[in-house]
Amino acid sequence: MSFIFNTDFFFSILRITAPIIFATLAAVISEKGGISNIGLEGTMMMSALFGSLFSYYSGSWIMGVLAAILTGMIVSVVMAFFSFNLETDIILSGTAVNLIGGGGTIFLVRIITGLTEGTQMTSTNSLISGKLQVPNIHIPIIKNIPVLGDILSGHSLLTYTAFLLVYLVWILLYKTPLGLKIRSVGENPDAAKSVGVSVIKMQYTVMILAGALSGLGGAYMSMSYARGFSQDMVAGRGFIALAAQAMGGGEPLGSMLSALVFGTAQALAVKASAIGVDSNLVSPIPYVVTIIGLTIFALNARKKEKVTNKEIKNTMEVIE
Repeated sequence: MSFIFNTDFFFSILRITAPIIFATLAAVISEKGGISNIGLEGTMMMSALFGSLFSYYSGSWIMGVLAAILTGMIVSVVMAFFSFNLETDIILSGTAVNLIGGGGTIFLVRIITGLTEGTQMTSTNSLISGKLQVPNIHIPIIKNIPVLGDILSGHSLLTYTAFLLVYLVWILLYKTPLGLKIRSVGENPDAAKSVGVSVIKMQYTVMILAGALSGLGGAYMSMSYARGFSQDMVAGRGFIALAAQAMGGGEPLGSMLSALVFGTAQALAVKASAIGVDSNLVSPIPYVVTIIGLTIFALNARKKEKVTNKEIKNTMEVIE
């Protein structure tokens, strides 16, 4: 227990949670806009690939991050076009994006770099080096505080960005006219349209914002969490983000807390594996936690629904 529950463990929780938060916020914005965006996994994969490629070929991690964001936005716009303009089922569009993210990225790696399947684009083959990664930030004053400094300081710039974006997304959704329009379209598109809100414009806006957030998550995976791109490196974080959004009630803060739960589960799995526990036993831990969390959420939702229905029935009886 002392080997697992120490400052390194809590440091790794924040590190592992960051990419989940990016995807979770993308899921939150999508849900507020009434869109079932299940293509987060594939969007993150493609963003991770192009982020690392542009970082290498441009020699700048900033260009890599921008390329990852742009990739996420382009993928989301294409998905939106097929779903909203060509009226393809958005679940099928999201599934297609996920499949392309899984297999298409390896094909592109082979075409662009000549590397064979399964080969990582890492510093070992001179494609991505430490200087091309997103830098770590040591926070003044906090870094000198015992224990707390070891946990909170020294993270990637994108880690701090992820937690900052939780607040910024809340501001966007609840304190700006754009957020009001997004929520109105998600709750009742016909009513929103009747007061002059362009539903399809808001849907595209939602997808672009979700794509940018997913792009940041992809950039984190290949330019901070790991040194370069590798096959299936997102490892289900896009789907875990959907669960975190559901468990968090579709709200930025609640969804972030749910993402921290899943990040803790993944950190625990990594630590347990490091002390010699069979990987076949520890690798399912994050997914088991996801299932348990969704089960608890579903039970609570049913309970609230029963209470609401009972209150409505009692009110109707009083009126009668």
